[in-house]
Amino acid sequence: MKKNEYPQKTSISQADSLEAVSEFWDTHSLAEYWNETSEVHLEVRAEQRRRITLDPDIYSQVESQARSRGLLPQTLVNIWVAERLSMEKDG
Repeated sequence: MKKNEYPQKTSISQADSLEAVSEFWDTHSLAEYWNETSEVHLEVRAEQRRRITLDPDIYSQVESQARSRGLLPQTLVNIWVAERLSMEKDG
């Protein structure tokens, strides 16, 4: 199945592709169809993230380094910490 195709038409919009669903909801309100919806229970399993604060001057330097590498600051910090932990483990 291609990523923009559904195996069947959707129940409310009768659309058979993501584009058609998007076009339908661009011109319709869910309030018009609320009685046709049903409750759905979802279970989301995501790893919990932890937050570490940085001194503003250090963060500024990290942000500058990350920008020069085309990365988000948090991505660069994760790379650096992983590298350091690997060195500590091997050392």
